[in-house]
This record gives sequence, C-alpha cells and structure tokens, in this order.
Amino acid sequence: MPPIIKVIIPAFNEEESIAYVIKEIPNIVSEVIVVSNNSTDTTESVAKKAGATVLREPQKGYGYACLKGMEYIASKDLKPDIVVFLDGDYSDYPQELTKLVAPIVNDNIDMVIGSRVKRLRESGSMTFPQIFGNWLATSLMKLFFNAKFTDLGPFRAIKYDTLLSLGMVDKTYGWTVEMQLKVLKKRYSYTEVPVRYKKRIGVSKVSGTIKGAIFAGVKILSWIFKYSFS
Repeated sequence: MPPIIKVIIPAFNEEESIAYVIKEIPNIVSEVIVVSNNSTDTTESVAKKAGATVLREPQKGYGYACLKGMEYIASKDLKPDIVVFLDGDYSDYPQELTKLVAPIVNDNIDMVIGSRVKRLRESGSMTFPQIFGNWLATSLMKLFFNAKFTDLGPFRAIKYDTLLSLGMVDKTYGWTVEMQLKVLKKRYSYTEVPVRYKKRIGVSKVSGTIKGAIFAGVKILSWIFKYSFS
C-alpha cells in the first residue's frame, strides 16, 4: 500500500509562482496544503484554483505557517505517513519530491533534507548570506553533534509520527534548524538528497533584505547554541 503523503507550503505573496509549484507536485501526493501567511495579493485564490487546500495564518512567520499546516493535518481523521515541506517561490523543483521521499519509503529513514548542492544550483539562486549561513550552521552542527548535514534546505520530507514527536515550536526563521537539531538530539535517522535549485520568482522575504538575513542568522545560531549546551 503506497504511503499517504501531504505537502505543506508556507506562502507570503507568491501569486506569481504558487500555481507553478502546485502544478509540478507529483500525483503520489494526496493533498497540497498552502498556508497563506498574511498574504495581501491573490496567492490564496490562485492556489485554490490550482487545486490546493488553502489555509490562512495571520501571524507572519515561516514557523507560524508550518504549524498551521500541521494543526490542519492533526484535525483530520486520516493522517499521512509522510509530510513534505516545500517553499512557494518556485526555487525548488517540486517533481523531485519523489526523490525526497524515496529514502523514507524504501529505507525507513526518518527525515530527508533536499540539499542544494553547488553543482545543481543555478548561478545566483542563493545569496551570499544564505550560502554563508548554511555553511556556518552545518559546520557548528558537525562540531557539536557530529552531524552530516550540508544544508538547511526548506525542501524536506519527514515521517509524520517523527514530526509530531519533535514538538516543533519555532514561529519564524529557526524552523528548519530546529527540526534538524531535534532529529539529532533524539537520534532519528536522516539523510540528504541532492536537489536542483533555481532563482526564485519575486524577492525573498528573508535573504532579500539585510534585516531578514540578520534576523534569520540570529535565530538559527541561537537554536544551535541552545541545543549544544543543554
């Protein structure tokens, strides 16, 4: 029996890209959940027309949107086996979702990160703050936890039961690193799958601004040091 897979897409003003993302998600996914994170454009109507379940989360923050999607899944009788997180800016290749869930389905791995390796990245698709931040965060995780992560990539798949057991709480930019740190602390199995990455449609709300990049960096480092000395 094939696994039940649901996708959560946090989206803030992604009217130009969200339909492309939804359209390219493979048919093995049973439901695509777009969480409009206080969008002021037509993201919600475009996503609904493209076939997604659309939720609203008025509190701005990546983690807020992800938690809203999880809350919705928990309210349904039929629970998924796997949850995939995917950005709504069309920087990832949604069709690679099948590669992402394969280690969970075939090898019983708990979590899989889509690693945006340099050889598969379009030139200019990641900013210097993103590249440096990923390097610093993964280097610290290797130092403190002997982790083998190379990326904090938002395109990721995780067993639903594993996700619930992590007790995710971060409301903003620390969501991705919190998940990885808790997987390390609880000694769950994990792996990375190289994925392609292209320039996003529109301007990044995080790496596209100095304020966003600094805030994200502080949140990520605070999570790492919190878990390193706890």
